[in-house]
Amino acid sequence: MAKTTQRPWSSVPRPLCWLLAACLLLQLGWRLAQQHSPAQPRPLPAAPPAAVARLASLGEPLAMAKAMLLYLQSFEDQPGVSLPWRQLDYNRLASWLETAQTLDPRSQYALVAASEVYAGVADPQRARRMLAFVAASFAADPDRRWPAMAQAALVAKHQLHDLPLALSYARQLRQLATGPQVPSWVREMEAFILQDMDQLDSARLVIGGLIASGQISDPHELAFLARRLDELAKQIAAKKAKMPP
Repeated sequence: MAKTTQRPWSSVPRPLCWLLAACLLLQLGWRLAQQHSPAQPRPLPAAPPAAVARLASLGEPLAMAKAMLLYLQSFEDQPGVSLPWRQLDYNRLASWLETAQTLDPRSQYALVAASEVYAGVADPQRARRMLAFVAASFAADPDRRWPAMAQAALVAKHQLHDLPLALSYARQLRQLATGPQVPSWVREMEAFILQDMDQLDSARLVIGGLIASGQISDPHELAFLARRLDELAKQIAAKKAKMPP
């Protein structure tokens, strides 16, 4: 059996000892810096394509859609940091919502999150991105998705103070959301926004068209609209009276 010999520490070259000590100090310093540095939020990753998400769902696309939306809801609470919505990449956020909507098209979950949660961010550009997602989704199933579109019109009017955008959404509601389960006030939004924009003649035409089309059948609603027509007629007459001859 070969005899092993151990060399004393004193035989180790001094530069090598200094190098080992420096490495140890660097390792300790790095660990301490990690413990004391503030936590950094992770950016929202890109959403998986719908086809990939559907394949990964193993035949359960509805469950996958809900899991994706729950992931989005919990993304703002990260270890050691709370990520404000306005720091999210809203293009990626819209892609996540779109993928979830594609996997579960009958659900209102993604649209409600977009119109009532994420659109409330104090950033007009991000809010508009959410409204654009809602408007694009609305056209595919207007009789089911009208609540989110109506909320988008209200956000455009009251939060963004963008009456033309609100009018565009309200007009799409009147033209596309014509099912019997859609309440009449949804179709009347366009007339009210036109009145806010001082387009009284157009508002009167919209209300008159709703009455003539038979889309409004409730007697109370018809009486209400008739009163609105009278009020508009008076406002138009007063406006014309102020105009120079």
